[in-house]
Amino acid sequence: MYLTCCDPSAWCTPREGEVRLGQTVQALPQQANLDSYASALAHAYEQGARIAILGVPEGIGPRGNLGRGGAETAWNAALKGFCNLQATPFIASQDLLMVGQVECHDLQQQADALRTNDASQVNRLRELCSELDQRVMQALVPLFQAGFEVILIGGGHNNAYPLLRSLSEATDTAVAAMNLDPHADFRAREGRHSGNGFSYACTDGFLANYHVVGLHEGKNNAESLRQLADAGFTYTSIHQLYQSNWNEQLAALRVQADTWQRPLGIEVDVDALQGVPASAINFNGLTIAQGYSYIAELAAVPHSRYLHLAEAAPSLHPAGREAGDAAIAQLISELVLAYLHGYQRR
Repeated sequence: MYLTCCDPSAWCTPREGEVRLGQTVQALPQQANLDSYASALAHAYEQGARIAILGVPEGIGPRGNLGRGGAETAWNAALKGFCNLQATPFIASQDLLMVGQVECHDLQQQADALRTNDASQVNRLRELCSELDQRVMQALVPLFQAGFEVILIGGGHNNAYPLLRSLSEATDTAVAAMNLDPHADFRAREGRHSGNGFSYACTDGFLANYHVVGLHEGKNNAESLRQLADAGFTYTSIHQLYQSNWNEQLAALRVQADTWQRPLGIEVDVDALQGVPASAINFNGLTIAQGYSYIAELAAVPHSRYLHLAEAAPSLHPAGREAGDAAIAQLISELVLAYLHGYQRR
């Protein structure tokens, strides 16, 4: 299996008289094969775990989209931040299962040696992204089949495709997604990368309903917007959000998600948020508070099945990697808490 277990307690900085979240969260032991993995998930579910946390430390998809790398380091930063939160009754740690990370170091090494100014090497990056899809699905399908909700952290937005496909295959129905993102990620199906996860999922029959929140019309090419419209999908532009009441927008998004009556994926490209170190940093985005409330509101929808936090890239922080790690540790922790708080409202 392309899955490496994680010891959450190893990421904790202990302090006398305090208990960190990483010291209380249940962790999945290393699994030898798919059968033992399925059995371990069934056992964890019987023990009360309901939300699985999974990392994908890769920057292959963004580079295959002719963008910048760096998303491969978000998972470790997120672990450090999340595992060092205080374990209190306000966080339902008994519901959590730390699954670990999809093993993609070998693919990442190959990608690091490729240049995006060479067409043949770009094609190879996209082949590597397709290989990564298979590894991510190998981890996800059993999770959804076992009944888990999933929080997937790290890597590019390319991982939306294996999430949508895995959820669709596990539930035997086309699914829905709400995406907080300046980009629709509905680019041409020219080989897999971070800019076409939703267009591939739609064409392959896995995505039935899709709405983009905060889309910037000047950052999407005309063909992407045309394909989005032709598929019958919709968006709320960032400029509409600038001029509207955010709480009213949230209420409308929840009604829309409820109306779909399908398994729901909550997608977040962190470059939708202002100043976050990401593959495409955005200085005109929404606030972290708006990102938090978007997740918390949709996580309260009964048929929500996953949260995807994509494109964080600590090394791209203007002040350097150390500042980026600290920023992403705090951001991802806060957005994970948003999902847990919404989940507890059901």
